[in-house]
Formats: sequence, structure tokens, C-alpha cells
Amino acid sequence: MKLPRSLCLPLAAITALSFLTGLPVPRAHADPDPGQVTLAVAKLLENVHYSKTPLNDAMSRKLLRNYLDTLDYNHLFFTQEDVDAFTAQWADRLDDEILAGRTLAAHQIYDLFRKRAEERITLAKELLASNLTFDEDRTVELNRQKVPWPANEEAARLLWKDRVTSELLQERLGKKKSDLPGRQEPVTDTPEKPAKKKTDPAQAVGKRYDQFMRNLQEQSSEDVVKTFLLCLAQTYDPHSEYLSKNDLEQFSINMRLSLFGIGAKLRSEDGYAKIWELVPGGPAMKSGKIKAGDRIVSVAQGDKEFVDCVDMKLDKIVNMIRGKKDTIVRIQLIPVDATNGTERNIVEIKRDEVKLKDEEARAELIEWTKPNGQTVKLGIIVLPSFYGDPERNSNPNAKSTTRDVLALLNRLKQEGIQGLVMDLRRDGGGFLDEAVNLTGLFIKKGPVVQARSWNGDVTVSRDKDPAVAYDGPMLVLVNRQSASASEIFAGAMQDYGRAPIVGDSKTFGKGTVQQMIELSRAVPFLANGSDAGAVKLTIQKFYRVAGGSTQLHGVESDIVLPSIYDQPEIGEESLKDPLPYDTFNSLEFDKWEKPLHIDELRRRSLTRIPQNPEFAYVQEDLERIRKRTAENKLSLNEKARQTELDEDKSRKEARDAERLERSKEKDPKVFRITLENAAKKELIPVRFVDPKPSKDAPAILDDEDAPASDALSEPQKDKDGRTVFKSPPIRLDPVKQETLNILSELIDLTKMDTTSTAKKK
Repeated sequence: MKLPRSLCLPLAAITALSFLTGLPVPRAHADPDPGQVTLAVAKLLENVHYSKTPLNDAMSRKLLRNYLDTLDYNHLFFTQEDVDAFTAQWADRLDDEILAGRTLAAHQIYDLFRKRAEERITLAKELLASNLTFDEDRTVELNRQKVPWPANEEAARLLWKDRVTSELLQERLGKKKSDLPGRQEPVTDTPEKPAKKKTDPAQAVGKRYDQFMRNLQEQSSEDVVKTFLLCLAQTYDPHSEYLSKNDLEQFSINMRLSLFGIGAKLRSEDGYAKIWELVPGGPAMKSGKIKAGDRIVSVAQGDKEFVDCVDMKLDKIVNMIRGKKDTIVRIQLIPVDATNGTERNIVEIKRDEVKLKDEEARAELIEWTKPNGQTVKLGIIVLPSFYGDPERNSNPNAKSTTRDVLALLNRLKQEGIQGLVMDLRRDGGGFLDEAVNLTGLFIKKGPVVQARSWNGDVTVSRDKDPAVAYDGPMLVLVNRQSASASEIFAGAMQDYGRAPIVGDSKTFGKGTVQQMIELSRAVPFLANGSDAGAVKLTIQKFYRVAGGSTQLHGVESDIVLPSIYDQPEIGEESLKDPLPYDTFNSLEFDKWEKPLHIDELRRRSLTRIPQNPEFAYVQEDLERIRKRTAENKLSLNEKARQTELDEDKSRKEARDAERLERSKEKDPKVFRITLENAAKKELIPVRFVDPKPSKDAPAILDDEDAPASDALSEPQKDKDGRTVFKSPPIRLDPVKQETLNILSELIDLTKMDTTSTAKKK
């Protein structure tokens, strides 16, 4: 199956789904030769990538740098002596090795990395067992990614002494915090549920190092080659990637938002695959026999024998749990509430299709009260990504972002909304055609985006349908994490004059188009290519209809709101080797006929922002983050660190007290609309948090869109899985609040235009 052209999420987002269950491909033959795979990837990069850059000595030097930084991203394990030796041996030879189909360099460098890691962890364990002190006026770097490697072994030992001291100090201070009066958890010590033993700080730090070593030991030769090829692809640009067979499958799952399996999310912990979360409505949750916290001991297919899973790589366990619809998998578990280490449960589950509903588009209907006391109905559509089934063009019932948004939009219109917000914050992109089709819901017709290939060939993607699904006032809400397809949609809305862009100063800045190429289809000489994976290559750059590019520059907001995400460390310019910004010819298109009053809306917003205490918190947090980032130092002195913690605590308590006072204000009435309830007759309003929760009724907040930051309260889970808060949370995050204020004023200004036009007639 060949995936269509897409503007896709980074690999970190793709592989984040590796804990989900899905459909396996049986292996009836040997794995493809890694040298052949390496050569195939290199040839595709040379011949298909947008830059048309040959794999030469210059690229070899960049690849070596990327590979070393990927293995040792915080410059903790190698020494500069190691790096110099690698440079002398491989800097100008990696290209020759790759084009000869050899992977010796990848393994040789990785082998030394693993050796150094084992040495450093052994040293860390020795330091944890020694008498480290916390009264020196020393510091340790917060972020070492741009700091040189330690010069030699002596410097490395000193670096690791400081690192271990810092981690141990962090645990000591955290333990002190939990031991404060009023913070202890109830201690229950019964035969049914023994009390949990408190972990010593040194044990807690040592446990993390044990897990790191366990993960390292699980790495196979295939994993080493995969990492090396990923670095090779990203040497051409940050969005070109090599995907293994499993990564390719997870990418497909991520885009179509469905899979076949049991619906359980897993993570590795202490040698076990632990059930982290159950997907709502999935077979595991429906069975009632699997709970979050259960640990997997072994897995069996149907009536076959169990295969032990302890200390097994997580992706191998996931592959065993995956399977075709209606097949049986048996899982042996240690229950989360087991009273001793020998208790085991065996659960038999029939695999079924699992819908990833958390990633679907969703909407909110808000009854918003304006300063004059009038109430206006506003709609928000939250879009996590531009998803779709790769086969959706041939299947009318296949998953589609545009179809889902239209269903939500129709329900909001049915409820009589007077204005709409398209919330694309944290939307990393997806399918290009979905961005084009979604744009078509809000304009009459015309070009949406143009894409240019390396040779100058230009493709224009157009909305050809003159029908408009919604013609009322609207805003597009973005932040620095809005990327790719999000930027196409936001850029088109801005160029057409259809909607003001509100949010961070600009979006991510990814202005490139990727093509997924399966190696089995592209490289005839590759033996057993069906298991060789794929390459996601940058093949085009896209340009807005007005001629500008979003590459590096992103889409600049018309109205900027303070945000914890609005930092230069988030965006295309923060990545290695991005393609440059340029411009292209503008196209002819008919702009939206209704004015947007951006200058007036911006002026009013700038007047309101200083009056919102939550924005003041964000500004304070940003200033502290910028200062700490610039200093890049963390004290190893316990008294100094304790002082910082005390200041943080005082600031948090002062904010909590202010929030508690403001919680007396009346909440807006909010209804959440999902694809499941969009057709129902009645909508159920969201229940907001009780600002003074009782012991029996903990605070519960149903507004899931409040971003996690130092400016906001910290959500936790109670024993029943409900969201609770350590301190009074805000009702709506300040960016959403101000966006709704701007939208309500855009509605008023639009009405004034209509009235004025009617009077002139």
C-alpha cells in the first residue's frame, strides 16, 4: 500500500503510538539485508529529495555530527577524545561506507556509546553509594546539547559527579516536600493492602539508571541501523525520515485513527510492559478484566503456548498483542492490586477495531456573556491533526478530517452559533488534501496552496466547490506547535481575508511537503523489501496563494496573545539543517468580501490583556524561563535550591489564593460536542470544578484544553480515575478566553457593517 502525498507529523509524534495494538505482518522469510536497506535509502535521498544533494564528504561530516548528537544528545557519555577519534576515522568516509552498502561505522560508533554508557552508569552507582555533599557553591548545566563534550575521562568523571549530585539533591528536596505536614498520604497497612515503603532518594535515582541500562540492552542491531538511517535522512532536512516496518504501520494508524487490537496503551517499567491506559470503548476496557497498572508477564496467540515477556522490548510485546480482527490473544498479568509477587491472572480477549477518539476533531458550544451582559452562542472546533484513512479517496466511509469537521459544524449551526473558532493549537499537520478540502468549507472557491518541486514544476491545489459550509464570523487560533497542514489552512484563511489569525506570534514554520516511499516498491534490487520500511522524503516546498512561504517564517498572527509556548526553542528554526525561506509568485483569487477589522480588534485586545491576571502569570513565567535558559545553570547547593523551591511555592500559593477568589465569578455554559453525540437531541453541559472540593467530592474539571504550564494548576488522577487538582484551576485558559472576547467583538463589528450597508441602500 503506497501512502499518498502528505505533510506529516515528526517521527516523535508517529512513534508515540508504539504502545497501541494493531495489525501484524507475518514473517515467512529472513529480514532484509541492512546494507542493502542503507544503500537504498541513500539512493532515494540523492535522487528524490528536494535539494538534490549528492551524498558526499560534506554530507558525511554532517551525518557524523547528527549521529553522535542523536546517541548522546546531552553530551554526557562520549568524551571529546572519542569524538575526535570518530572524526579522524569517519568524517569523510561515511558516504563511501553507505554507498558501498556497509553499516560498520554505525555499529562501531554505537558500540562505543554503549560501552561509555555502561561505564558512566557504573560510576553513577558508585557515587550514589558514596557520601555526596550539598554545601558547595557549584552549578551544573540545565541543558548540555550545545555544550562541548567533556575533554577526557577525568572531565567526564567530574561532570557525572555533578550530575548525580544534582539528581540526588532533586530527590532529597522532593522527599522533604512530600514529608511536610498535611502532605502525607494516608498510610494503610493491612494484609489485603500492605503500606508502600518510601523509596530512599539514592534508590530512586539508581532505579532510573537501571531502567536506562535495561532500555540500552534491549537495542538490537536492527535498531542501530534504524537510528543511523534516521540520522542520514534528517541530514538532508529535519522532516525527511527513515521508518522501519513497525514505524510505517504506526504512521498509518496515526493517520487513520483506528487499529485492530485490544485497545491498551503500554509503557516499559522495571522490565515489565505495564498497562498505562485503556482506550475508551476498546476490547480491554469492555472486558473489565484489565486495569491500568497491571503488568504483562506473558502473551499467547489463541490456544498456543505463552511466550515470556519479562525484560522483552516493548515493540515486540506490542507486536504479539496485535492481530487480526476477531482473533484471540491471551495475556498473563500481575494485577495492579496484587497482594504478593506470585499472583497471576490470565485474560482472554478477542481483538477488534479500536478507534482513537481522543485524536478526533471535537467541538464546544459556549454561551458567552459579553461585558454588556448580553449572551452570544459561540462555537469552537478543536482539530488535533489533519488525519484521514490513506484509502479514503476510494472509500466513501473512510476516516476524513473534513467530513468530521463538517458534522461538528452542522451541529453548531443547528444550535445557532454566531461565531466560530478553529482551534489548531498543537496541530502538527497531516494530509495535504484534507487541509485543502477543509479550507473549501469556508471559502467560495479558488487556489489554496501551491507546491514547487526542485526543478521548478508547480502544482496548485484548489477548492473547486463554490458551496460554503459556514460564512459567519470566524477566527483561527494557533500557536508555535501548529505546523504544516495547519499552516496551509491558516495561511489561506489569512490571505483570503476570511478570518483573523490569533495566538502565538507565529506558527511552527514547516513549509515542506513529504512523500512516503515504501522501499519494497521503489528499489527493485532490495531482497525481502516488504520488511524494509519506508523513507519519508521532502519532495516539494509549499507556498501561500499570496506568494509567501511558511518555511521558517510560519504564519504570523494578526492578534498576538501571551503564551507559554511562544518561545524560539519551538519551531522550524530550532531544528538542525532546515531548508531556507523563499518566496514565489502570487496567484489570482477573490478575497472575502466582509472586512475583518483587525486593527480595531487588536487595539481592544491589547487593552484587555493587562487586565487578565492569567496573562500576567504567563508573562512572569516566560521571563523566568528566558532567564533560566540564558543562564543554563542549576545550583548544587541545597540551601540555594531550597530557596528557589520556597519562592516557587510562595508564588504558586499566592496565585492559588487569587484564583480561588476569582472562582466566585460565574462560569460560562459550555457543551462539548463529539462525533458520537453530534446527532443526539440533547447536549449535556460541561461540569466545571468546585473551587472548594470536599474530601468526598474532589475537584473535577471537564475542560481538557487548558494547557499544562507553570501558570496553571496541576491535574492529577484520583483512585477512580477522575481528574483532580492540587489547587483551584482556571475555568478556561486565558488564550481561549481572550479569543472568545475577540470573536464576540468581531460579531458585533460585522453586524454594524451589515446595518450600515442596509441603511445606505
